[in-house]
Amino acid sequence: MIFQDNVLKEYLKNVYFITGTPCGGKTTISRALAKRHGFVVYDVDEKFSLHQEIADSKFQPSMTKRFKNADEFFGRSVEEYMKWLMDNTKEQLDFVLLDLIRLSQNQIVLCDCHLTVEEADKLTDVSRVAFLIKNPVNLIEDYCNRQDHQDFNDFLRSSTNVENAKLTCNIALRNINKESYNKIKNSYYFWLERNENSTVEETIYKVEQHFQWK
Repeated sequence: MIFQDNVLKEYLKNVYFITGTPCGGKTTISRALAKRHGFVVYDVDEKFSLHQEIADSKFQPSMTKRFKNADEFFGRSVEEYMKWLMDNTKEQLDFVLLDLIRLSQNQIVLCDCHLTVEEADKLTDVSRVAFLIKNPVNLIEDYCNRQDHQDFNDFLRSSTNVENAKLTCNIALRNINKESYNKIKNSYYFWLERNENSTVEETIYKVEQHFQWK
């Protein structure tokens, strides 16, 4: 079943999307805002394993693909790894949208996710999206250093050649996010770029102003 854009936007009118590129601060900011305003956070990455359990290999082949070990997982070419990552995101979107519609019927929900500009155009209004971005260079170190990604970090370090695994991840993430990063910066959407001078409080304040919660 395909929903028209206007139908999706109506049913998602209580959802605010904290989105952008990896390591832009989405998780930190969405949780801080939820705590401050009493909202619910919906973290797409946290839901992946649950959605994977109910996925069907006929319709979600990437989500249901299994790997024997880290060497098989990271031993793919950059192109294969990129395609798998992008296909996972596309396949999970149906699960995410249905969850959000159900969860946001009578409450505000902050969705911590990875939307492109094109997807945002289809799903919501510009006033309900904040893109938090970071230059997609050498992302894997920041990603693996996060407390909530230690399972991935341990898995990566179990590979025979850890440096090659990191390189594959870095190139794939850079290639996937470079175009999105540039499109966001040249779009009509609100965006903030994370750098060494960024602070959580300043970012929260600017996002609150954008969403008119101040």
